[in-house]
Amino acid sequence: MHRGKGMKFVGDSRVPGLQHRKPNIPKDYSEYPGKTEAFWPNFLLKEWMIGAVFLIGYLLLTVAHPSPLEGQADPTDTGYIPLPDWYFLFLYQLLKYQFASGPFNVVGAIIMPGLAFGALMLAPFLDPGPERRLSKRPLPVAFGLLAVAAICYLTWESVVNHDWEAAEAQGQIVEEVQIDTSDPGYEIYSGSACISCHGDNLEGAVGPALTNTEHTAEEIAQIAVNGIEEDGQQKMPPS
Repeated sequence: MHRGKGMKFVGDSRVPGLQHRKPNIPKDYSEYPGKTEAFWPNFLLKEWMIGAVFLIGYLLLTVAHPSPLEGQADPTDTGYIPLPDWYFLFLYQLLKYQFASGPFNVVGAIIMPGLAFGALMLAPFLDPGPERRLSKRPLPVAFGLLAVAAICYLTWESVVNHDWEAAEAQGQIVEEVQIDTSDPGYEIYSGSACISCHGDNLEGAVGPALTNTEHTAEEIAQIAVNGIEEDGQQKMPPS
């Protein structure tokens, strides 16, 4: 029995034989007909096709409806009312309610949005159950529908109550007009009291701008001589 001669190895019952071992390599996708497919190129090609459809749709929207541009930002213009984009209108409308505005502005600006987005982030931990049917998850479905309804209502109310014509007028781009200061008419203008209300370049100050008024020359001359009177009150004195 030197060096194992005459010994017979019968095997270890704790170690399965090769014929009983499970293969470490997963089965090919062809083993599951109709249930799966190759990642490349079948699955990836479908993803690219869907992405291309959405990309072309976005490009067509940008061509048909270009981004609206307003006049140059003026931080000294206190009459300008800023408005967020449509997807933030519900938060903008929330700040108009008494319980979320004024001294309680922090409630509508920070606390309520923070609670809503915090609940959204904690949703997987608050509802960890394996059930995925909507009928078996009444509370998450109810809260989700309530959130969607609140967002839709606040957005609708903000759109209805906003003065869109005034918003378009306040951001309108006005072409810059070159003022000839050497003109005799400008000398008369600068020597009168008109310049104190309408500005050195007719851009407007206390009074309105005198450029792009859409008045005819005769109407301008009549206003300069007689001024503007409304409801029996002198709105603008004659020059």
